[in-house]
Amino acid sequence: MKENIHCYGILYLFICANLFFVSPIHAQDKKDTVTSKVHKIQEVIVKARRAPNKVASTAPVQTLSREDLDKLAVQDMADAVRRFAGANVKDYGGIGGLKTVSVRNMGAAHTAVSYDGVTVSNCQAGQIDLGRFSLDNVEMLSLSMGQSEDMLQSARQYASAALLNIETEKPHFENGKNSLIRFQAKGGSFGYLSPALRWWQKAGKSLSISMDANYMRADGNYPFTLRNGKYVTAEKRYNSAIYSYQGELNLFKTFKDNSSLEIKNYYFYSDRELPGAVTLYNPVANEKLWDENYFIQALYKKDFSDKFKTQFQAKYNYAWNKYQEKNQKYVGGVYEQKHRQNECYLSATGLYSMNDKFNFSLAQDGYINTLWSDMPECPFPTRYTIQSALNARYKDNLLTANASLVNTFITENVKQGEKQNDFNRLVPSISLSIKPFHEETLFLRLMYKSTMRVPTFNDLYYFQLGNRNLKTEKANEYNLGVTWSSNIPNILDYISITIDGYYNNVKDKIVAFPTTYAWKMVNYGKVRITGADFTLATAASLSDKVQIVLSGAYTYQKAIDVTDKNTKNYKDQLPYTPRNSGNVSLVVNTPYANLGYSIVGVGKRYYMSQNIDDNMIDGYTEHNISISKEFKLPKYKIRLQGEIINLLNKQYDVIKYYPMPGRSWRITGTITL
Repeated sequence: MKENIHCYGILYLFICANLFFVSPIHAQDKKDTVTSKVHKIQEVIVKARRAPNKVASTAPVQTLSREDLDKLAVQDMADAVRRFAGANVKDYGGIGGLKTVSVRNMGAAHTAVSYDGVTVSNCQAGQIDLGRFSLDNVEMLSLSMGQSEDMLQSARQYASAALLNIETEKPHFENGKNSLIRFQAKGGSFGYLSPALRWWQKAGKSLSISMDANYMRADGNYPFTLRNGKYVTAEKRYNSAIYSYQGELNLFKTFKDNSSLEIKNYYFYSDRELPGAVTLYNPVANEKLWDENYFIQALYKKDFSDKFKTQFQAKYNYAWNKYQEKNQKYVGGVYEQKHRQNECYLSATGLYSMNDKFNFSLAQDGYINTLWSDMPECPFPTRYTIQSALNARYKDNLLTANASLVNTFITENVKQGEKQNDFNRLVPSISLSIKPFHEETLFLRLMYKSTMRVPTFNDLYYFQLGNRNLKTEKANEYNLGVTWSSNIPNILDYISITIDGYYNNVKDKIVAFPTTYAWKMVNYGKVRITGADFTLATAASLSDKVQIVLSGAYTYQKAIDVTDKNTKNYKDQLPYTPRNSGNVSLVVNTPYANLGYSIVGVGKRYYMSQNIDDNMIDGYTEHNISISKEFKLPKYKIRLQGEIINLLNKQYDVIKYYPMPGRSWRITGTITL
């Protein structure tokens, strides 16, 4: 309880100090040098086509815009992320199943998730469930491999092996309006229903407020075919219902000195059944999971001059979950686990531009994590983390070079038992982008980055499984790529191609390993990952009103276990890692309607360490199609969209024994006032 009080106090003082610091500082109104009067210019909204994936960046960056998400029948956040080259999404089936992402097979704990600039955390399990994020208010989704281009990011983000950035839509007003109300309703197969409400309000010349709220429910009891040897039967998925609520209340303030403050309040609650694995003919599943998450975060930016810019972040995060299983083998017929996490987080970053070519930044983060659990022998740990990142960039017309040094210091306290030893480590990274020809938008890029994955609370302290002597998992990333973009007059509006080869080496990998009496977390694994990512984006205008947009991504990946030469799985492909995967999307924009068609393909995988036929999971392709139309009326807009997901009714598993839904449909109606 004392740690929580400290968290509240630190957060309160941080926000108050920022407000006190920025409020009295007002830049003088710049006057017209001719008339000595101040003129108000009418607001202008500029719209343009989405730029393809960044070709000038020193490390691979892929993006999906709001327009992409709307037109490609993207089901949820996990479905969107799996369209990025190099992203491996684990989906435990259905709407309510857990969904995590591993980038280039580094593991979910190596991928940081940023929500409007501030990192989302889970110190208990180390991986973020993408299923709890709604796509309804997402403006841009991006995935950075290795080093991100943003020099004002936090030290925590600099330290990650990959960064998934979720950027929500901020209030913007057209035609002189001061408010916007949008109501959206989705309905579809398997009892799916999801109404959502958005409200934007301008509360002054420099203050706006936004609210987003949505509710989702689904039965999730979809049919599937069960194959057991020569027997094939029609079955139905049970215990798959989910009910969830999500809401956000945001404040956006711009001060007279052009500094800005964003405050976000976020709440999520879900009550879901866990369908469990389908083994033989056993359809029984009696597990449930409740999740609750609340956080408040503040992001403040200020430019003191053209040379010096700053960014401050503060966040308090509360997460609670309860797991329940009904089974007669337990006393009273019910088994329950409850866990509660708290985090207080502060970050400050300063950016100094020496001249047009040299930039330097220093980021300093500090955060406190606590865990409470009703499991036996829980030590009730408290973790204190300090991270520092020193960064430098050189950029001219032909060369961009980034270099970083990130230091992480961790110390822990426990109320009972032994704690983990203190940890301190300094890791470097460097990335280059070279433009060999002035006339061509052709770039060569090279990246090296050293990262790490600190053991989670579950790794260290989970009952009978945790190991308090675990070392930190270490990884080295290497990337070599070539990118090109251009346009072909009268044929293509633009074309963008990126090709990246990579090699990752992971040491002291944390795995669950069988011991004499039980499984135990140990530093046992060594993994080598080689692969290549290919992306293509292009568009062509058939007339002034008809445009075709084509995009695609392909990944080849060889991720092998090189831990022990004497084991049967030595140099075998890691579980759930396809050698080949990719996707293709086609969008046709016309005055009558917009059509979208996409294909996602994944090659064969193995669900166990040994690559034998008995452990193989077949590959699959999933086809999705959508049609949408927007009607603009004098006082409001109406948008209708229909989607067919898994058009060919292909049955497949992402995780073995967790069958995914077959063909389904969804209809969305949106009215904006």
